[in-house]
Amino acid sequence: MALVVQKYGGTSVGDAERIRAVADHVARTRAAGDDVVVVVSAMGKFTDDLIRLADDVAPTRPPRELDMLLTAGERISMALVSMALAACGVESASFTGSQAGIITDTDHTKAKILEMRPDRIREALDAGLVPVVAGFQGVSTERDITTLGRGGSDVTAVALAAALKADVCEIYTDVTGVFSADPRVVSTARRLPKVSFDEMLEMAATGGRVLMLRSVEFARRHQVPLHVRSSFTWEPGTWIVEEDPTMEEAVVSAVTDDTSEAKITVGGVPDRPGIAAHLFRALADRSINVDMIVQNTGANGLTDISFTVVKTDLDAARDACLAVKEEIGAAEVTTDDQIGRVTIVGAGMKSSPGITALMFETLSANGINIEMISTSSIRISCVVRANRVAEAVRYLHTAFGLDAA
Repeated sequence: MALVVQKYGGTSVGDAERIRAVADHVARTRAAGDDVVVVVSAMGKFTDDLIRLADDVAPTRPPRELDMLLTAGERISMALVSMALAACGVESASFTGSQAGIITDTDHTKAKILEMRPDRIREALDAGLVPVVAGFQGVSTERDITTLGRGGSDVTAVALAAALKADVCEIYTDVTGVFSADPRVVSTARRLPKVSFDEMLEMAATGGRVLMLRSVEFARRHQVPLHVRSSFTWEPGTWIVEEDPTMEEAVVSAVTDDTSEAKITVGGVPDRPGIAAHLFRALADRSINVDMIVQNTGANGLTDISFTVVKTDLDAARDACLAVKEEIGAAEVTTDDQIGRVTIVGAGMKSSPGITALMFETLSANGINIEMISTSSIRISCVVRANRVAEAVRYLHTAFGLDAA
């Protein structure tokens, strides 16, 4: 008998029919002899609807009250799934994040899990029940309701799987697994049967939209096997597991894209120690996460520093740069929100020369200019114009032999 944690996303519980289908699948899993813990997201676009309602009510949204509002979506889902399970003859019990023992810090709207105390979940399992847990939420050390940020239900599922020592955490969504590229961008993209944690981390960080980055980090840290599957077909999907050293890894597994970032350039700064430290400390103090960074070779004692941030942080990042502009002796601060990133990812890149050359040659041959470059041992990212990203993905997908036969 295995213990399986199953997480169902918003589309998977989008309406009454979908909820009944989920309950039927859980019942079948139980009938096969496995114990099941279910984690659910809010139905469809319900969270977005609540955010719009909050905007209509008031121009300001106190984070504590916003968290209290948004957790309503998952509570509705957990109760409805439990009712549907009862109709299938399966006894269950629904639990909020706090009832499930998910303890977080006090950072409202983007809280991080500090501790798991799943005693009530274990008791429910021991009593032969199927626990149905509201994803995306927990309770802070100050006993306030908190949310874990976008995609937080994935984190809830992985955290519960780790705490309960589950055999697998199944992530059910509206796609059949992890693909070699976004199928909406590349029609010839193919489903990958297996992806290593390292590859999945790079894919999630560079535009892969199947799994939230934090959930993959949590799974790797606690050695929780992930299985990404479709709740519409129920067919086997993609396994995210530890890299198998005995297997020959694909040189390039996937091409990802991201147009959610913007570029800031702080120009004409003195080329001396401490300038970059002062600049990025100012950004850190405003909780602005910086991604790619390029510092040009100095000329006449001056240099330019360019970096990317998510577009939602662009105004705050520009203000932070302007606040220290005179202190660091910068000549100007410019922004560009018309950029995009294209990335190739593959565990086999570590031992395969020529990958960088082929990527650059492919982009060059198609007239796509590279503005910034960032690499790791299994990833190469290039910043290009936003309106050329989709083309770049398709060209690279073909160049590295990833098109489906």
